[in-house]
Amino acid sequence: MYRCINKHVIKIIAVTLAVFISLVGCAGENTAPRGEGDMTVEQQNGDVVVGDKEDIADSIRNLDLTDVDAQTLTKDYLGNGINLGNTMEAYGRKTLGIDADVASYERIWGQPITTAAMLKGMKNCGFDTVRIPVAWTNMMDYTNGDYSINPKLLDRVQEIVDYALDAQMFVIVNDHWDGGWWAMFGSSDEQSAQNAYTMYVEMWKQIAERFKDYPDALIFESANEELGDGLNRNSEWPDSGSLTRNECYEMTNNINQVFVDTIRSSGGNNADRFLLIAGFNTDFALTCDSRYNMPKDTVSGKLLLSVHYYTPWNYCGAEKDARWGLRPEYEEMDKNFASLTRFTDEGYGIIIGEYGALPVYERTTKSYQFKQNTIEYTTHLLDNCDKYNYCPLLWSCNDFYNKKTCEMQNDELAKLFSERCLSVEKAAGEAYLKQVEERMEEATSGAPEMWGDVEIYEPGTPVAWIMWNGGAGTFSVGNSYNPADNTMGIHAHNAVVEGAGEYVVSLDFDEPNTGLTFAALAIADGENLFPGCVIDITEITYDGVAVDLIANPYTCSDDGKCTRVNLLNEWVGEAPATNRTADGSSDGLSPIILDKTQIKNVRNITIKFNLIVP
Repeated sequence: MYRCINKHVIKIIAVTLAVFISLVGCAGENTAPRGEGDMTVEQQNGDVVVGDKEDIADSIRNLDLTDVDAQTLTKDYLGNGINLGNTMEAYGRKTLGIDADVASYERIWGQPITTAAMLKGMKNCGFDTVRIPVAWTNMMDYTNGDYSINPKLLDRVQEIVDYALDAQMFVIVNDHWDGGWWAMFGSSDEQSAQNAYTMYVEMWKQIAERFKDYPDALIFESANEELGDGLNRNSEWPDSGSLTRNECYEMTNNINQVFVDTIRSSGGNNADRFLLIAGFNTDFALTCDSRYNMPKDTVSGKLLLSVHYYTPWNYCGAEKDARWGLRPEYEEMDKNFASLTRFTDEGYGIIIGEYGALPVYERTTKSYQFKQNTIEYTTHLLDNCDKYNYCPLLWSCNDFYNKKTCEMQNDELAKLFSERCLSVEKAAGEAYLKQVEERMEEATSGAPEMWGDVEIYEPGTPVAWIMWNGGAGTFSVGNSYNPADNTMGIHAHNAVVEGAGEYVVSLDFDEPNTGLTFAALAIADGENLFPGCVIDITEITYDGVAVDLIANPYTCSDDGKCTRVNLLNEWVGEAPATNRTADGSSDGLSPIILDKTQIKNVRNITIKFNLIVP
């Protein structure tokens, strides 16, 4: 159990000891505080050791970072990090109630019980910081107005925090998705929205009180991805959805301010603890919007910004093998990371709270398969973080990091992260950053413009294609035709539209496609080239067999440029008033005309359509 001693008391003790040591002549080479010396971390029989194998189990607890600002923290202390994913934030309240054994919640999303060895293993793999997402309402009777967190849950989180500190890791604790209770903030019922504020404050009061005497190596984070549109999501709270986008920004800023005020007024080391402030949806572009503002603080230089990076999602989040590494994709990443300098220019530190080209779980082999170019993607992301002095935290749920063996699942990744730990980068000195910049330039300039097996068109060509996000992967999902968004194993046969007439488009799948998340038939720049046109679908077949549509299709446009017909779009509630049909009728129209349950072991989808131009 952590000894709760205020850091200012520790500072007095440290000064006294330093005087005593100087008098008796016992000061050695390893007495420098962490971050000031040249300590080398290595693995020795599963334990974290330093230099001459001296045990430093208490050193990170004794760090006094009072005079360290947020940007120095990310540069000289945090290194690279990892998430303890799908563990303490696993949400079991709906099935387990609020009084189950703590371990039941911890395991409900398939993760093993966390051990001290797991945290030491993370450290030995090259991670200097760990983020511990938490679902605090798992054991809180908030629907009946009781905002008390069950002490057993607080005890367990504290135990894991201690594991991390014992492993010499910095620690971040937040309130994660947590069942989506955040949507209460957007409730149309004023009392419900006020209850959300009350619960948020009471929650952080309890967390702050429990950890108020913990060292500066513990960081609190205001939220996960829910600050933003998550405040307004009626799928997670029945009467939510009352806020405009501007009001979501305003409320996000307000909640972050409440977070800072609550922590700062809680006493102990919380008076100047580093605080991590969630961006809008933790999205780069939405957070860089002028409507988002960092909160005011009573101390200077102690705030960091949290954003997440899974761009492009059709690569990072694809459930099939996918590829990344075209020159425009390198350039897109560079542009996105450069955009955050708006905040570093204002003195804030940056933490990339989650990132990763997420591995694909193969049910047949019960193992994780890493996507093509995972090493290239991860290397370039880490290089950007080094260039701009951001701290990246890998999202891992027993896929990148194996909690059973306490090692990385992939040898190449193990080598990559072991070479990117804080001690190695610091030992390389100024030459390291030069190597990073040279590697970034070489990777970008050497990347291909397009995959060799993908058909491309001259800009402005009115190509018709099938947007697809299904079991076989993705193909060009979005209003702009993008052949780079192409999972290997999907082969598109598009059509160049020259005016009114009949056309055929199709997709072939190397592996049988089962399941469908989204699909649409589209014509690039159709609204400008063929104003008022109607796409009249005459036939859809799976493997040559005609499909019965479950509703009537309609022509529309999301952006005023791309003409489309939604085949399966569950994010659209109903046909817009501006819909266009061949017969002018609005009867039976739907953005879902395919029955996704019929998508089983399909190797081809073909669509025949007439383009009707007024």
